Amino acid sequence: MSTDRNAGYLVGLVRELCKLPRETEWVEFKHNNADPQEIGEYLSALANAAALNGKAFAYLVWGVDDKTHDIVGTDFSPAGTRKGNEPLETWLLRLLTPKIHFRFHELNVDGLPVVLLEIGRAFRHPLRFQTDEFIRIGAVKKPLKEAPDRERALWRIFDQTPFEDLIAVERATADDVLRLLDYPAYFELLAQPLPTDRDGILKALTYDGLIQLCEAGGWNITHLGAILFAKRLDDFRTLRRKTVRVIQYRGRGRTETLREQEFHKGYACGFAGLIDSINSLLPANEVIGQALRKSVPMFPELAVRELVANTLIHQDFFVTGAGPMVEIFDDRMEFTNPGEPLVDTQRFVDTSPKSRNEVLASLLRRFNICEERGSGIDKVVVQIELFQLPAPLFEVPEGFTRAVLFAHRPLKDMDKADRVRACYLHACLKWVMRGYLTNASLRERFGVEEKNKATVSRYIREAVEADMIKPFDEDAARKLMKYVPFWA
Repeated sequence: MSTDRNAGYLVGLVRELCKLPRETEWVEFKHNNADPQEIGEYLSALANAAALNGKAFAYLVWGVDDKTHDIVGTDFSPAGTRKGNEPLETWLLRLLTPKIHFRFHELNVDGLPVVLLEIGRAFRHPLRFQTDEFIRIGAVKKPLKEAPDRERALWRIFDQTPFEDLIAVERATADDVLRLLDYPAYFELLAQPLPTDRDGILKALTYDGLIQLCEAGGWNITHLGAILFAKRLDDFRTLRRKTVRVIQYRGRGRTETLREQEFHKGYACGFAGLIDSINSLLPANEVIGQALRKSVPMFPELAVRELVANTLIHQDFFVTGAGPMVEIFDDRMEFTNPGEPLVDTQRFVDTSPKSRNEVLASLLRRFNICEERGSGIDKVVVQIELFQLPAPLFEVPEGFTRAVLFAHRPLKDMDKADRVRACYLHACLKWVMRGYLTNASLRERFGVEEKNKATVSRYIREAVEADMIKPFDEDAARKLMKYVPFWA
């Protein structure tokens, strides 16, 4: 089942809107006015007004008299309207910032043509058309800058309304909720028995904010409920681009794809299957562990699990048109999510947990999928050291966060940047465990014999010269020197 509105639902929605005693700040009626500039300004004004009034959607309806609300029909056809050489919808989308979800529906109501423009509410920032932001005050559209009180209220709403609380589906029936959400997985993850009746199921889903009662009747499915327990994320228009993509390449570049798969289930109900699928693609490798030489996965399974969880949880859901991605190369694995991190990448190991999606993270902790203690990256670094792999790399390409795991490489083949990064992360890990980097601890991390401790001293000196670590006590004897991260 998809949440795309069928014609019967949309005709019923038009009739309900026509019953309003007057135009509201989030509903506008038109007869034939099809000026593209005017439509763009109304998109901005109505989307901002919907956010201000706590509505999931705003509506612009052609073919309805704005005074009597009688169905009168319209000559406007969005599919046949162009602005210059561009289709109307493409032109509007290009000039809206940030991008939002809107859709034209051409309907027949009482034998008359009607057009319904369904507009998703603004989020994070007021919606701007071209260079200006607009708002509705009563039935009047005006620039937002001319209504400073509304602008301040709108920003307060954006600051206080997390992504999880927004509505993915409005006015769903109880049957719709149970068809769209994998509710048995919710109870299984919480190790709770499945209620015997529908009301018990809906009550439990309401308790955790996965659904909520709709004032207009039925149920609203929140983004939290949909992103975690959707049977298919494609069924939710606002979340279709948030599916997880897993891509395996041949070689070290992106020119030849061996396998690409999208995971369409919600993050909670589909997490185990996602991890199993990723692990099945990872080749085994012959490595020297702490004691034995044995065949193990190229990348530690626990490190992969933690980085996948981080990629899902810490993404910026308000970044449109992009979702989390896992890429597998012959020599490395990359985990990328939309949005820049809230903390410096150099402080991932020691910083207290900070998530832009706190409700999501809290619920996934209860499902034992993630932790909120900020120890996920610590576990990754521990596993990397245990497998004696090159240190992971954390970077911030513009607008994204990426973590990179590298396949096994002999120490002699690691370059200076690899060694400095390994020294730094080793020092961070020791520091959070109330310890210090020493020549002996770094030899153990790299698997170097004591007779080669002079080589390890050189690696330590490289990290000190790069200002990534520093002596804990500069006056200590050389054999007793201990080191800490530069920020300690």
